Parts: sequence; C-alpha cells; structure tokens
Amino acid sequence: MAFRRSRRRWRSCILALGSALLSGPTAAADRAFGEYLSAECVTCHQLSGQLDGIRSIVGWPERAFVAIMGEYREKKRNSDIMHTIASRLSNEEVVALAAYFGTLRPN
Repeated sequence: MAFRRSRRRWRSCILALGSALLSGPTAAADRAFGEYLSAECVTCHQLSGQLDGIRSIVGWPERAFVAIMGEYREKKRNSDIMHTIASRLSNEEVVALAAYFGTLRPN
C-alpha cells in the first residue's frame, strides 16, 4: 500500500513539476539545456524526425514526452536501454529535453 502511495505521489510530483516548468519564463532556458543534453538521445533517435527503426521524438508534445519518460522510469514500457537512460535523468533534465524536442519539426 505504501508503495502505491509513493508511486502516485511521485507521478503527481512529476506532472506538477513538468507543468510548472513548461509554462513558466524558464521555457527558453529549458530548451537550451535540452539541446545541450540531446546528444545522447540523437545517437539513436533521428534529429531529422525520420523513422529509421527507432521512433522519432522530434515534435512530441512536451507533456507526453515527460509522461512517457516517467513510464520508462517505472518500467511500464519495454526497453532496457530507455529504462537505464530515463532512470539517470533528473526531472529537470527530462523537462528540458521535452522542451527542446517539442520545438523541433521533422525535416
């Protein structure tokens, strides 16, 4: 029971943090930080937005990006690589990546 409350609290915290950071004046700073962090992401996910066997993350809605990364952290989605990556990222880093990739458009 305590585990479920903890997971709900964590999920609520992530969504609140994401909403606050995505709507505040730090959005430009988040995008710049996200661009800085994106090098590891674009080794697999094509920056062009083209599908090359791995799903594109270019242009994703920011809230969806944050939620999906949370699902990888909780191992609700299948991908050992993404479980590792998502677990290493802080909430601030996930929000920054969401802000960056959300502003990109496929080429």
